[in-house]
Amino acid sequence: MTEKTVLLERDGPVAVVTLNRPESLNALNRALRAELVKTFDELAGDDTVRVAILTGAGRAFTAGVDLKEAGQTGFALGADGGSIDLAKGLAAFPWPIIGAINGFAITGGFELALMCDVLLASENAKFADTHARVGIMPGWGLSQRLSRLIGISRAKELSFSGNFLDAETAERWGLVNRVYSAEDLLPAARKLAHEMASCDPVMLRQYKAVIDDGFATSFGAGLDMEIRRSADHAASVTAESVEQARQAVTARGRGLQN
Repeated sequence: MTEKTVLLERDGPVAVVTLNRPESLNALNRALRAELVKTFDELAGDDTVRVAILTGAGRAFTAGVDLKEAGQTGFALGADGGSIDLAKGLAAFPWPIIGAINGFAITGGFELALMCDVLLASENAKFADTHARVGIMPGWGLSQRLSRLIGISRAKELSFSGNFLDAETAERWGLVNRVYSAEDLLPAARKLAHEMASCDPVMLRQYKAVIDDGFATSFGAGLDMEIRRSADHAASVTAESVEQARQAVTARGRGLQN
């Protein structure tokens, strides 16, 4: 029986999605990409899911597009249209995605990591953009997302050299939020995911949307959009709901202090 290329584990409101081609460093062949898009599409329609964790099996997050398959099929390593468009597939998932980067995240794998909302990294994580070395233009957003996260000069350094970026430097540059030992990475990701999932679900979903939509426009347009959506949301807020939320936040704060 063929082993599944994507593993799915449910932990209450948290879905753990694992790329599962460890023998090939989780290279993104067509079968894996199709299964990953299908998995996130199914999770988007699951009313019990609030947060997803994306990670890889073995010593890599993913080494990127399967170049061996690409050489045989002529697949262009840019935008992958049709039913297996990773960028559109993950963008359509309305809840937070935590990337638990356990190892190599190279080129297309780097792009996949950047599709996540929050990145946590193992001390073994290494990032590299080799598009310029293999002669392929990125098509899943790396050229635009990376510079917005770490600054245009640092992004150019990585993309024009193809050099590796280690986990500690990635944290210092603001690419990843935190670095953990290999054994602590997934537990830390689960903890953060459950903390996110404990928020009001309507607010969590809307908050992700307003941040992402604003990030894709100018600062002024983003502020105007926030004001409009805040006004729309305020119409559904009651004094009772605000008081209940205040009590819950207060109780949680006291619990964290103990």
